Amino acid sequence: MAVDLKDTLNLPQTNFPMRANLVTREQERIDSWNGRNLYSLIQKKNQKNSTFVLHDGPPFTNGDVHIGTALNKILKDIILRYKSMKGFQTPYIPGWDCHGLPIEHKVLKELRNEKKELSIHEIRNACDAFSEKYIEKQRKQFQRLGVLADWDREYKTKDPVYESVILNTFAKFVEKGYVYRSKKPVYWSIPCETALAEAEIEYKDHVSTSIFVKFPLADQSDSVKTSIIIWTTTPWTIPANIAIAVHPDLDYAYVRVADERYMVAACRVDAFVKDCEIKDFSVEKTVKGRSLEHCNAVHPFIDRKSPVVLADYVTTDTGTGCVHTAPGHGLDDYLTGLKYKLPIYCPIDDKGAYLNDGQIPSELVGVSVLETNNKCPANDKVLELLKNKAALLHAASYSHQYPHCWRSKTPVIFRAMDQWFISLTDNKLKEDALQTLSKVSWIPSFGENRIRGAIESRPDWCISRQRSWGIPIPAFYDEKGTPLLDANVIRAIAKRVEKEGSNLWFESTTEDLLKDLPIPADWKQRKLRKCLDTLDVWIDSGSSSQAVLKQREGLHFPADVYFEGSDQHRGWFQSSLWISMVVDNQPPYRQVITHGFVVDESKKKISKSDSKPQTADDYIKNYGADVVRLWIASEDYRNDVPVSDSILQHIVGNYRTIRNTLRFQLGNLFDFDPSKNAVSLENLTPLDKWALFETNELVKQVSEAYESFEFHKACQLLNRFCSVTLSAWYHDILKDRLYTYGPDWVERRSSQTAIHLIFNTLIRLLAPILTFTADEALAYFEKNADFTDKNIHLAEFPSYKKEWTFSEVHAEIDALIKFRSSIHERMEPARQSKLIGQSLDAKVTIAIPPDALFTILKKYEALLPEIFIVSQVILKNSPSLEIVIEHADGVRCPRSWRWVENLVSAESFGDVSPRCREALFSKNANVV
Repeated sequence: MAVDLKDTLNLPQTNFPMRANLVTREQERIDSWNGRNLYSLIQKKNQKNSTFVLHDGPPFTNGDVHIGTALNKILKDIILRYKSMKGFQTPYIPGWDCHGLPIEHKVLKELRNEKKELSIHEIRNACDAFSEKYIEKQRKQFQRLGVLADWDREYKTKDPVYESVILNTFAKFVEKGYVYRSKKPVYWSIPCETALAEAEIEYKDHVSTSIFVKFPLADQSDSVKTSIIIWTTTPWTIPANIAIAVHPDLDYAYVRVADERYMVAACRVDAFVKDCEIKDFSVEKTVKGRSLEHCNAVHPFIDRKSPVVLADYVTTDTGTGCVHTAPGHGLDDYLTGLKYKLPIYCPIDDKGAYLNDGQIPSELVGVSVLETNNKCPANDKVLELLKNKAALLHAASYSHQYPHCWRSKTPVIFRAMDQWFISLTDNKLKEDALQTLSKVSWIPSFGENRIRGAIESRPDWCISRQRSWGIPIPAFYDEKGTPLLDANVIRAIAKRVEKEGSNLWFESTTEDLLKDLPIPADWKQRKLRKCLDTLDVWIDSGSSSQAVLKQREGLHFPADVYFEGSDQHRGWFQSSLWISMVVDNQPPYRQVITHGFVVDESKKKISKSDSKPQTADDYIKNYGADVVRLWIASEDYRNDVPVSDSILQHIVGNYRTIRNTLRFQLGNLFDFDPSKNAVSLENLTPLDKWALFETNELVKQVSEAYESFEFHKACQLLNRFCSVTLSAWYHDILKDRLYTYGPDWVERRSSQTAIHLIFNTLIRLLAPILTFTADEALAYFEKNADFTDKNIHLAEFPSYKKEWTFSEVHAEIDALIKFRSSIHERMEPARQSKLIGQSLDAKVTIAIPPDALFTILKKYEALLPEIFIVSQVILKNSPSLEIVIEHADGVRCPRSWRWVENLVSAESFGDVSPRCREALFSKNANVV
């Protein structure tokens, strides 16, 4: 019976699946890793080596892992897997930010929906349980992304030991005199009913109502009514007006309009009359701003004078150059108020409504200043009062950037109230922090300018919050409201918190808290009450350098790397810096890396309010973790990172290319035992030496990309290597010798030797990014099965090998492979004209001048049909280059499909080419 010639070929054999089925099979691999405790095995492998510490910034435990958080954790995981393969100890302690408004906000929302009213103690317990629930969820979601970490030693900012570190750290600030209490304007979130720090503010495009308002002079010098004109975009603050600021060096014009006179900055007259639609006017005279100091204007609808004061911050970009000043509602106004001893007046309660304080008109009492959807009830009422008093000159919409609460997404207000602050300006703290920034390595480099600018412009740090879920500010007040904040008292409280947790403060009476505390002698006879404010949570997370880096075994301070989103220049990077500067007089990090936000194709940030998929699980369920990891690694994270179905489908294509490349190599090593079949490096064929040289260069370039944290460059290099260098060139050329040569022929064993070396190199280069696929490929290489005792993440990262630098051979073969594209270009017309079908149907005649290329072609003339994947190549001398494509001569071999001069009998196999006959009867031939 005749044998099917297909069964005589050395066709690839592997169980490595063509379909990855990542969504299902990745979880099986995670279970295997957890069962072996892979993280511990990695640390043990490198336990005698240098330590690389990447300190984890703790995410809020108030929801599922967002795709932006997944971006952060995967990038960290890539770094740590690479560093561990390079031989470093890489202890990674994940953290959780457990206190604060994001969690309390959600808990209170749930309680309101259930119409429950709870005590502080019950609210804190509910927040604790809520946080713990999401720690459990997020931990599993991070693990599903392939993130390896010491989950048994994770840190939580709500753990009593951690809380005690926060308090002891705070005691340092108090001890050094950095903490003070003052009534000054702070950002206030009305829906959240709390003060906000700079890091909790988002600036967004906003449309405000801008108004021009008349403030009549108290002393009119003649019969013409004279008014100072102010301009503001916050009409609701008019009731809190205490003064009008002008610039001392500006000229101010008296503008006559009918039977009235208006005072505005001279350089703003034209804009003013245009904005207010004034047709007929004249400028009577101008005076210097400094001459107006101490003049008195009259409030439009409150029986109160508004003195003119001088301020250098007055500008003339917009408005009138006469600035409505409300010291209770703006920092500049506040400082001017202190200078002129003006009252710091703020007639707004915690819920954002006007108080009934005897000054506010009855029409405004209880009216909210909260602005939603560009509608503000208080603005409407104030405009109505101004109109009734004939004080409103003009009103219009005004688009500008305005601060919003990061949680409620509503505009904040500036509200003066008693708060606790850390002074950043009345000492050397800010100066020292700025000086030390240059000692840190910043990636990207503009990160230094970002944090420098944020620090330079930052006001004193408002650290008190009117919330229940947080670390208490361990202060006491006497009957007069005088605060006691003492470092020794705080440390004593911290010692008790370490054992009992911060609930101690809220559950104990003031009397119980005071027992055994080292209260200063002059306070012991006073009747005290405890402070109910909590600390800004940025102190919680910022204290991780003290609570984790310094106290966890195996870590060191400062950390080698902090790696978070670019918004953390105003957040965690900065709070960590302040704390470390006060405690240690140095930054807590040697290097800071930042990434952008995940955005859609239109560059819009993907947020939880969108209807689009935004959790990590959404993407894992559709694509699997390795595709998500490849997408993240492929993007330049230093910019915003776009994601969409079309982008991910492109990544899926790249992933398939890599997977198919690995599958091809595994399939062609099915009968290769390196201990028996390997060919020495010096005896490899020129083509295989070329491939090893290319692989060596890949190792060098990919290593440089990993070292500089430029993973997108590593992905580009790896993708091109798989799709072009291997699939389009090397593998394509090898198929003939791999499939049709005798199994043990030296050319085939040479190529298998090279493939074996390349495969082992490639999967290790891929491992930090494609964590699941690289490990899976290793298992199929070792046992042709899903799992094996070996793990790719316990392997060493490839190193550059001098013995693979076949420079001369590489240059020659590279020239031939690149010349191949010229031949394939000529083949296309031949295919279209039906002269040939596949490339093996072709005979190529190359007429070429006797130059360097001709010399190479001549040297490798016998290899040219294999490299060009044609049946025949004829080489001729010619004055100019000419490539002619013809149909090959002779007959086609039914086994190799190459055209040869004659076929020969191979007995039961039929007639085949002489080479195939030799292969069929060679030792170890694959004959079924």
